[in-house]
Amino acid sequence: MPKVRARDLAIPFTGQPGPYNGITDVPGLEIGTSTLIEGNSVRTGVTAILPCGQSAALSAIPAAFFSLNGNGEMTGTHWLEESGLLTGPVILTNTHSIGAAHEGTCRWLLARDTEASQRFLLPVIAETYDGVLNDINGFHIRPEHAQAALDVAQSGPVEEGNVGGGTGMITHQFKGGNGTSSRQAAIGENSYTLGCFVQSNYGLREQLVIAGIPVGQELTDLMPEEASRADGTGSIIVVIATDAPLLAHQCKRLARRVSMGLARLGSVANNGSGDIFIAFSTASQTTPPLDNDSMNALFQATVEATEEAIINALVAAETMTGLNNTTIHALPHERLCAILRKHNRIMPGALNG
Repeated sequence: MPKVRARDLAIPFTGQPGPYNGITDVPGLEIGTSTLIEGNSVRTGVTAILPCGQSAALSAIPAAFFSLNGNGEMTGTHWLEESGLLTGPVILTNTHSIGAAHEGTCRWLLARDTEASQRFLLPVIAETYDGVLNDINGFHIRPEHAQAALDVAQSGPVEEGNVGGGTGMITHQFKGGNGTSSRQAAIGENSYTLGCFVQSNYGLREQLVIAGIPVGQELTDLMPEEASRADGTGSIIVVIATDAPLLAHQCKRLARRVSMGLARLGSVANNGSGDIFIAFSTASQTTPPLDNDSMNALFQATVEATEEAIINALVAAETMTGLNNTTIHALPHERLCAILRKHNRIMPGALNG
């Protein structure tokens, strides 16, 4: 059975999503996950995003990254910044598995593409910390888990919540994880797609805002037993993809706008949070790029899709018990709907609270 998503709860959003309301609405983009749930303490995984699909894994496309707060890691960004190009997959995992995912990605590329053996590889590997629920110091992610996520990458609906790199993640002290959304952006006579994917693992409960309502101030129970999240420690990685023809500096402009989507949810980019974003364009480089004056619709799409992707991660995630018998509770759907209804911020047809 498909997981409930934010729109199923009648949470109001602006903007028009694509058919899947996910990053895979961008043509050619594929995504795969590898999830490890073992015993009482392994709760982790890998997510692989191939901007141009498995068949064109080494395509060079315009890209840029932006660090809102740098208490985290995203490899390959020095050359990304220098060249303005992304030349491989984007992999997401936990903090201590960057190295294993990096090796697995390189091995996967070398095995599949003869071109890879004739060049250096600087894949983009990003992380958030899942050590509250996962035995992160056990180094359970191995190179083959990154390879497995790449092997199963495909288009279509994207699984959200407790899967892949998002398996053990926490958001606003509720269970978090993977989430995605998309928007259609009309620019002149053309329509473009912009997709957002998040590995969400940040924020304090009291900061949580949904549909403009500070719901975290009303949902004050179901708090984590783990004290380390009391200071807002955590991170979020956000991936923005679009088929609009852009140059690298324009991708940077999109990556910066992710910050405004996070702000809608109440994030203040706490000191202990690694809030790092990457944006890229999959359009043919033979297509003339948009001029800067035409980008407002893409800016709005980025903010809207980021907001909805994070809420989708919260809504899809399920209560999880892991390391040291720690339990992180899911966002309670019916109680959320009741709060939004009380404030007249819900569409007809929501769950009764």
